Amino acid sequence: MRYTDIAIVGGGLAGSTAAAMLERAGIPAILIDPHRVYPPDLRCEKLDGRQVDILRKTGLADAVLRAATHDRSVWIARFGYLLDKKPSDQHGILYDTLVNTIRAQIRAEANIVHAKALAISTSPERQTVVLSNDEKISARLVVLANGLNVGLRHTLGIERRVISECHSITLGFDIAPVGRARFSFPALTYYPERSRDRMAYLSLFPIDGVMRANLMVYRAVDDPWFRQQRQAPEQALGTLMPGLERIAGSFKVAGQIRIRPADLYVSSGHRQPGVVLVGDAFATSCPAAGTGTNKVFTDVERLCNHYIPTWLSTDGMDENKIAAFYDDPVKTECDAWSTAKAFHLRSLSTDNGLSWRARRWARFVVRAGEGALRQLNDEAEARPTAERDQTAEAGHGKLV
Repeated sequence: MRYTDIAIVGGGLAGSTAAAMLERAGIPAILIDPHRVYPPDLRCEKLDGRQVDILRKTGLADAVLRAATHDRSVWIARFGYLLDKKPSDQHGILYDTLVNTIRAQIRAEANIVHAKALAISTSPERQTVVLSNDEKISARLVVLANGLNVGLRHTLGIERRVISECHSITLGFDIAPVGRARFSFPALTYYPERSRDRMAYLSLFPIDGVMRANLMVYRAVDDPWFRQQRQAPEQALGTLMPGLERIAGSFKVAGQIRIRPADLYVSSGHRQPGVVLVGDAFATSCPAAGTGTNKVFTDVERLCNHYIPTWLSTDGMDENKIAAFYDDPVKTECDAWSTAKAFHLRSLSTDNGLSWRARRWARFVVRAGEGALRQLNDEAEARPTAERDQTAEAGHGKLV
């Protein structure tokens, strides 16, 4: 039997972040995950400014940003027309790179056990985790960060309720220009041209010199379109977005196309002594809405910075302590925002009601107006510089 304060089950983004934070805080914690190196997985592939701001509160942002690629600027397009070129705070990073970078911040090898958690028994005082390597871990608190794996939760009487089955589907792949060395844009977001195509957007962004593509759609998982996408991806993308080539130029899809459907679900029966759920283990988010990483970082930051240190300062780990985390106003606001954004974006992309059609056109007009205004401002700022350069050149000519 090994003894610790915190046992973390699951070494994805949530679990690895929690383990690294607790080690930095000097709180004894053991991360339990069977993978010595986290494998490739189609999940979060970029971080925006809001997510980086939360990540900074964990103390891990510098290491992550060194491993990421900052795009600095993104083009916005629809109907084959460039609407805007605006500054961007996106940082591209593959999910396995993100997780392994954070894991590398866990300095003590003894704080990671490479095994599967087979069973958990809980109480208001201490919890026991039985592992596949015949070890047992006794902890004051178990943090369940094992994502979509429901087996352990079911043994504890924790259930999940699906609120939107196959809410969205993400396609991830690399894309390369044809007939030229690079794309003309640093990053590109292309919005759908027809609501019947059931598409949210296509995001193209750089990761380590490669242009990565995330295509977000709302389709049934058995839709024949996915087979077409795998067999003739360039043709399928051209049919879906006829105006894309006008902005991006000729391109080819390189390497494997990964496809990941996402259900939206929430947990029930989770308010129990001795165990707390974070990230997807508690509730899922829609990848198209881009809020999953917000939820993970918010959950872990609130838990490790605010609740675990307080809980450990007194005896026991009863349900009242655990409930404080689930009722945390920052967490609950983030959860509600994530769910609302998931349903709003789906309706905005696919609903043909008059109000939703009006909102789509309003968004198009607003983005076009913002782009035109930004271009005018950029030209106005550049004009004095050009005039000074011309004056300097004329003066230099006179001196010669």
